[in-house]
Amino acid sequence: MPDTVPSFAPRGDKAAIEEGDRLAPKFDADGLITAVAVDAHDGAVLMLAHMDAQALALTIETGFAHYYSRSRRRLWKKGEESGHFQKVVELSIDCDQDAVLMRVEMAGPGAACHTGHRSCFFRSVPLGAPPSPELQLTVNDGGKLFDPSQVYGAAKKTDTPRF
Repeated sequence: MPDTVPSFAPRGDKAAIEEGDRLAPKFDADGLITAVAVDAHDGAVLMLAHMDAQALALTIETGFAHYYSRSRRRLWKKGEESGHFQKVVELSIDCDQDAVLMRVEMAGPGAACHTGHRSCFFRSVPLGAPPSPELQLTVNDGGKLFDPSQVYGAAKKTDTPRF
């Protein structure tokens, strides 16, 4: 992976940022931008993650989702361990260019979450009462699509699948 810092357009004035035709992402104080991945076919929200400038540039260049892991403090290509790559069909940026939205196709069983669920948003929070330590989440999907113990810890999946 390149060691050079990717070059994006300068931020410019409000009109240029909000309505212009140049990509001028606004990274936060940690050098990150929020990235949301949704299923290209049905629009289901699959995951929310973050990208640094290098991850965003690699995503644009390769057409496969790359992220920056805040917990591991490193760049990662989605699917590098699991084989569950995300092929980017469309990448959009919001009006003030501080978040990206990607429509993706998933490789493998169609699960984006490392827990085995299709989406990282597989639990619902009950509404209508104040939160308390007893509040119970409910699973809102059909269950796991793969067994994480069979996927993670195995050899890294270096070959990007053909879609």
